[in-house]
Amino acid sequence: MTDTRIASPKGILRHGPQLAELPHGALEAVAEGRHGDPFAVLGPHKIAQGLWEVRAMLPAARSASVVSADGATVLQVMERRHPNGFYVARFSSRERPDYRLRVDYGSQLPALLVDPYGFGSVLNDADVRALRDVGSDAPFRVLGAHPRRHEGVEGFAFAVWAPNASRVSVVGDFNGWDGRCHPMRLRHDGGVWELFIPGVEVGQHYKFELLGPNGNLLPLKADPMAFAAQLRPETASILTGTASHDWQDGDWMTRRAEGDPRKKPVSVYEVHLGSWARVPEEENRSLTYREMADKLIPYVEEMGFTHLELLPITEHPFDGSWGYQPTALFAPTSRFGTPQDFLHFVEAAHAAEIGIILDWVPGHFPIDAHGLGEFDGTHLYEHADPRQGFHQDWGTYIYNFGRAEVSAFLVANARFWAERYHLDGLRVDAVASMLYLDYSRKHGEWIPNRYGGNENLESIDFMRRMNETVYSVSPGVMTIAEESTSWPGVSHPTYAGGLGFGFKWNMGWMHDTLHYIQNDPIHRRYHHHDLTFGLLYAFSENFILPISHDEVVHGKGSLFDRMPGDEWQKFANLRAYLGFMWAHPGKKLLFMGCEIGQRKEWNFNSSVDWHLLEQPFHAGVKDLVRDLNVVYRDIPALHERDCEASGFEWLISDDNDTSVIAWLRKGATDGDVVVAISNFTPIPREGYRIGVPHPGFYREVINTDAACYAGSNVGNSGGLHSSDSPSHGRPHSLSLNLPPLATVFLERRGS
Repeated sequence: MTDTRIASPKGILRHGPQLAELPHGALEAVAEGRHGDPFAVLGPHKIAQGLWEVRAMLPAARSASVVSADGATVLQVMERRHPNGFYVARFSSRERPDYRLRVDYGSQLPALLVDPYGFGSVLNDADVRALRDVGSDAPFRVLGAHPRRHEGVEGFAFAVWAPNASRVSVVGDFNGWDGRCHPMRLRHDGGVWELFIPGVEVGQHYKFELLGPNGNLLPLKADPMAFAAQLRPETASILTGTASHDWQDGDWMTRRAEGDPRKKPVSVYEVHLGSWARVPEEENRSLTYREMADKLIPYVEEMGFTHLELLPITEHPFDGSWGYQPTALFAPTSRFGTPQDFLHFVEAAHAAEIGIILDWVPGHFPIDAHGLGEFDGTHLYEHADPRQGFHQDWGTYIYNFGRAEVSAFLVANARFWAERYHLDGLRVDAVASMLYLDYSRKHGEWIPNRYGGNENLESIDFMRRMNETVYSVSPGVMTIAEESTSWPGVSHPTYAGGLGFGFKWNMGWMHDTLHYIQNDPIHRRYHHHDLTFGLLYAFSENFILPISHDEVVHGKGSLFDRMPGDEWQKFANLRAYLGFMWAHPGKKLLFMGCEIGQRKEWNFNSSVDWHLLEQPFHAGVKDLVRDLNVVYRDIPALHERDCEASGFEWLISDDNDTSVIAWLRKGATDGDVVVAISNFTPIPREGYRIGVPHPGFYREVINTDAACYAGSNVGNSGGLHSSDSPSHGRPHSLSLNLPPLATVFLERRGS
């Protein structure tokens, strides 16, 4: 037996049995940040009976000692074995020692540290396996950085999926951003790296440092699961744990889960939080989440909208992307405050009975070096082949939906916003780009699916799983597809072969009707079909009628600016169009600024022009939108059969010459109806007869030409009785005064 000289607890050299030494090269690999199995080297190791060796990597230390857990007794002064700061101490102990590291950094009092490499594994096997379970909450429950009490010690548990990396370290404020300090343990069964670090605190910044498969150092990566992130241009993740909140919205959540959203009023105010309102006297800054809770939420409530849709507020580095190129899908952007501030904003909305819908971007992600691209030195989240993995239009990567961990990550993100932040809906961006492999690609620039088709089968399966998961775990939540093609069954249940979304944006209706309204009235007779064509498919999906941010940017002008004619006619056209939209079957969505007749195109760097409300025309548009929302919510015939063909009936669809259309909206109660008439010419029409199926009094509940909206006040004196004169194949009729460039609603109640 070979004798080896070792250090005793008192520093006296003695002879002992053969010791378990470090494998050749292990010390150098750890000291140089190349070792992929740090727990095999660092921490406490029993090297012989009753003899232990503690090894620590402390690059910034001047000296270090192993001390008792209370810090009172020095067990052994550590020997510096490598100039990079690899320290070793040997001492006797019958049992696994409970110790601390006393470290002298020179510029301050010695620090007493708990050794991260003295702890057992953080994750259990079930957690690691669940990361491949599409629909599980494991990704945000297991991965990322979570405050935890582990083996009796407070700290943060870090975990990241990077199966092809040869070494992963946690770096941050707490270790000088030095990847040699906190290398992580690889769980080979799942490709997950984990480490519990005692003593780190909420608010500290961190990232992951990775070596690729060939040992090459990669750019520092933000945590894909970060719950908070730095304000641009900084890119670090922030230790915060999952957002906790003492929710007070139980009544709202209960009511939300009741009934069928298709039969409820849904009127959405779409907002870009950074430009809804600014503070000019403070360098034109945006409002904070808490300021918006005090200002935006009351405004939405006053205007009668049921929901507030937010352009993406997941953290993103580039303001000009409007949030559609996120790098931290689990973090509310720090532009407006903390995650706790955003929770306060959501709570305020629910207290005002307003639902929050988030624009969600699972279709692509930016190429920023700190993001998901080539995360572990390989194409981990994205397809390797650019014909599948790179979006040419947007210069972004496309997720590899066929990889279970990637789909699980994205579906878990949808769950996260619904469960942890109580959001009421997800509007899924760019669904068409996810459905088609050849989306915006020429011949030879895409790869067919296994059947030779252009359908993205993996993406389709992902969307179905996402919808099934969200609806199962969060009753009453809506998912909404921005889908611009004729793909069948987007808002049909998955069990019926559909994609499973609750609603779909009606992009065809939007394009057709905006094309119509932009024409001079004298030419509208030749485009009448643009008004009526949408009713051929209006009930094939559960539709939302969107006048969104996309319609008021990139040189398209504002909604007001699209209207033809002089000043008076522009406002009259705008009011008539909004009335037509609110009376048309389908839920409603209107982008901020459109409700006041904003004159200029939307600019994400400036506020809505609220000063325009000092002018009667603009105030009139605002008052009209408020009243449209009121009648839409209060009159069942205008919302409860939005998605059913039986709730609609044409009264006049073919009067091209006068550009008049009229239709009936029907409630669930027989005889509960609203007659809607639009006159899209500047010519008032007296005695215009319309056949109706029911006799009785028809109350004028909306007239977009009313004086209170700065119109010319042509109307029907609050309503009129039907006559028994048959017209248009119906036994009764109304003789109406149709105001110029206006839409009128007439309500009849009762059987």
